[in-house]
This record gives sequence, C-alpha cells and structure tokens, in this order.
Amino acid sequence: MARVPSAVVAASGLVGGYGVARWTKKRPLGGAVLAVAGAAAAQQWRKQAGNATAGVLTAAYVGAFAGSHPLANKIGAWPSVLGVAGAVALASWAVADRKA
Repeated sequence: MARVPSAVVAASGLVGGYGVARWTKKRPLGGAVLAVAGAAAAQQWRKQAGNATAGVLTAAYVGAFAGSHPLANKIGAWPSVLGVAGAVALASWAVADRKA
C-alpha cells in the first residue's frame, strides 16, 4: 500500500477539519478531524525528519489553525483555510516528504 505524504495528511486535516465543523455545525467534530490528522502527520514527520523537525512542523500546523481565524476576517473563511493548508503542506514537503 502506498504511503500518503505527510503534506497531504496535514493539509487534509486543516481543510477537512474546517469542512466538517462548518457542514455539521459541530465544532468539536471538526476539531477531532484536525487533531487526528495532526497526530498522524506528526508521527510521519518524526519518522521522516526527527523529533525537532516534527516539533517545528507541529507548531506550524497549530499556528496555521490559529492564524486562519484572524486571516478569515480579512479574506474569507475558505481562502484562509486553503492558504494556511497550502503553507503547511509546502513546509511539510520541503523538510520531510522531499527527503523520503
């Protein structure tokens, strides 16, 4: 079975978490999607690039989630979520997936 790149897992967690929260109107459910994908991505980052890099990428993931909220006030919810998801995916690819 082919491994899903951590960049895809992380971006999917951000986009999927927001989508689930929005469409179900249950923010905790969206948070669960966000958390599960973040944990899965962090596990891959740890295996691919080590603990320190995993810590930095996990902080970027959490920061992207937090930062998407004020950014949404300026550019809209979906553009904000897609933008931060793209940024996290690019960082993940650059420091973890590209080496794998």
